[in-house]
Amino acid sequence: MNREITRPETATPVRQFAVQLSPTRRGARLARLLTTAHLGDWGLPTETAAHIVAELAANAAAHGRVPGRDFRLSLTVSDASRLRIELTDTRGDELPVPDTPGPYAESGRGLLIVEALADRWGVVEGPVPRKTVWAEIDLVP
Repeated sequence: MNREITRPETATPVRQFAVQLSPTRRGARLARLLTTAHLGDWGLPTETAAHIVAELAANAAAHGRVPGRDFRLSLTVSDASRLRIELTDTRGDELPVPDTPGPYAESGRGLLIVEALADRWGVVEGPVPRKTVWAEIDLVP
């Protein structure tokens, strides 16, 4: 007789957080603070994610703003090795493009910061009139 012993596999729980925020400077600040609070509660590093969320939320407030429509922040850790940050706004007609500002420019470096800090990032168009700017951070080196 052959006995097989099986152990139930313990899948890593999916951790998710999503919130709708007003497309204002206050909403962008709250996005950063909520990111830091939730990642801290999950026992994950917060600094890099907070910087990325701050830049993407500031862009959503400045460039993705439509009166009466909020932007959405979503954080997902689907396995213990990757954090996905998504910001969705209602200006799908204005896609973000990294730019190289002049040395004395006072703005235009946000996506360069996201590009430097994130392991991957991109934009998903739709459904109309939305766009989602996402960034991923590898949690395990």
